[in-house]
Formats: sequence, C-alpha cells, structure tokens
Amino acid sequence: MNQRILINLPISDLEVPHLRESVGWGRRDDDYPVLFERCNFWGGARDANQQLIAFGYVCGTGLEHGYMEDIIVHPAYQHSGIGAALVTELLKEAERFGLQIVTVSYSA
Repeated sequence: MNQRILINLPISDLEVPHLRESVGWGRRDDDYPVLFERCNFWGGARDANQQLIAFGYVCGTGLEHGYMEDIIVHPAYQHSGIGAALVTELLKEAERFGLQIVTVSYSA
C-alpha cells in the first residue's frame, strides 16, 4: 500500500458519493457536505491521480464515545491493506481527540 491516510483531508461534495457508488452502496448525495460539518473527523486516501480511493469517519456526541462509520475502499484497491490502515489512523485520531470508546458495526 503506497497511499497515505490523511485525517480531515479536503474532499469535494461529490467525491464520497462516487466512492460509495463504486462499492455498490447508495450515493446519499444529500449527506455531503453536512456530514463533514457534523462528524468529529474523517480520514481518507487518494491515488496517484488524486482520486479519492478510501474514506471513513468517526462521529459522536463530543464526549468519550464515538462511532466509526462508512469505511469504504474503492474495489480496485481492496485487499491491499488500505482499509486496515484507514481504521488504524481513525483509531489513532480518536485517541488524540479524547474518545475512549469507539464502536463500529459492519455488514459482510
């Protein structure tokens, strides 16, 4: 994996919907940029062409508990370790942010 995970990287309104669509999820266009205004922080990575290829975020009440959601990796980059790197960086940021508990749920 050569892509660097960045916390709160600049993301345009349609980039996450495009990434969601690439993995077969609904686009949820109306969620962005509202999500960026309401979540605690997000992380992601870009490829050599600066296309968003990974995204995830942590939201919560601002107290000690957060929720990790929407861990997305473009199909062309799945099984390369980028998803694990994204989760790791989000957890590190959660610790810096002061979140002592981070909950995640998933669907296989």
